[in-house]
Amino acid sequence: MIFTILNAMMVTYFDGEEKVIKMEDLTFEMAVTELEDIIRKLEGGKLPLEEAVKAFERGSELRKLCETKLKDAQLKIEILSEKADT
Repeated sequence: MIFTILNAMMVTYFDGEEKVIKMEDLTFEMAVTELEDIIRKLEGGKLPLEEAVKAFERGSELRKLCETKLKDAQLKIEILSEKADT
């Protein structure tokens, strides 16, 4: 699976097919996978400066999305736990 940065969207290639997914439609797992890909590219040190800055920006957006999704999941678990205790 290859991810390419495209504005605030993710382009995913599955067996030669291109699919554009909006940021708000990304699952936690998809966001983490894309973030890991960005980290590998940045750590590789071979991205041109402008592309590296865009990748860093995208990574920051993905990190925020992942944090939000984790907080939402934690809140749901706490609510379910409280209901189970009553």
